[in-house]
Amino acid sequence: MELPPGLRRSAAGSAAGREWLRGFNDLHAGAMLDWNLRAAPGGPWFGQTAAVFPVLAPDGSSAVLKLTFPHPEADGEARALRLWDGRGAVRLLAERGAFVLLLERLDAGRPLSTIALDDTSGIWGGLVRQLQLPPATSPAGGFEMVSALAEEWTDTLPARWLELGKPFPTWLMECALEVCQVRGSVGRREDRDVLLHSDLHYGNILARLDSPAGFAAIDPKPLIGEPEFAVAPMLWNRIADLPAVDAGRHLRRRCVELAEAAGLEPDTAREWAMAREVDNALDYLQQGATGDAVRSLWVASTLAGSTLPDLPAAHALPAPA
Repeated sequence: MELPPGLRRSAAGSAAGREWLRGFNDLHAGAMLDWNLRAAPGGPWFGQTAAVFPVLAPDGSSAVLKLTFPHPEADGEARALRLWDGRGAVRLLAERGAFVLLLERLDAGRPLSTIALDDTSGIWGGLVRQLQLPPATSPAGGFEMVSALAEEWTDTLPARWLELGKPFPTWLMECALEVCQVRGSVGRREDRDVLLHSDLHYGNILARLDSPAGFAAIDPKPLIGEPEFAVAPMLWNRIADLPAVDAGRHLRRRCVELAEAAGLEPDTAREWAMAREVDNALDYLQQGATGDAVRSLWVASTLAGSTLPDLPAAHALPAPA
């Protein structure tokens, strides 16, 4: 089986990924044999980190086999899916370690991105409410803490910004650092910590096959922390769907709508989204992905209250890959 170039490039970036590429066909064949699976029509589907194959289980039911190359962001996926147990997220049917999963089959042709933007807030908010599991009432240990990530950013954001030659104004960096300092370990509100899906965007929400009105989240990057941390990916996607006139005001309003639909604090959601996009902008600049960095800076500065000058108009920004 020949994997697409994008997936091969991503996996080739680490020793574990290169080993995964070398053994991929045996890994796929072994999972099919061990679980007595048969290939089903449709797919396969390939992302930057995984390959997903439609299959039929021994009882004839539909499922998908997901093979992910080993990397830290995917390490907690199976554990989080076990905890959610199908409530708001795709159901985990079986696993062979952290990176070979048999999952409920969802409707790959009907992601949330196919729904009109104005109709998505309620769906997204309902999933966020279902996915919030407080660590005090569930065995959710072992996941990275959002507060620890904020503490790390307090040191790394300014260092990377300086290394890159101060690519955006000081005030925006200071806004991001203030969020990290307030929301880090010192300002952490432990009673609000939940297990959250930190990459819950339109493409990671699919309709359920057995429930036309029902949706479920896929590909979690689970963290423990304030649930408002989860809003950001919904803001840096589908920018072109915002009204063209005064798009910045509509982005800020969109943040409020999403937070309210999920029962979250709008200001906290806006602050986290701004800080996350500053981090993303620095990542993109380090990778030489200037277009993506420009999009992140537009979102970050707009949420901070003053869109940076000389950036493209909202509808001219590149969409995330």
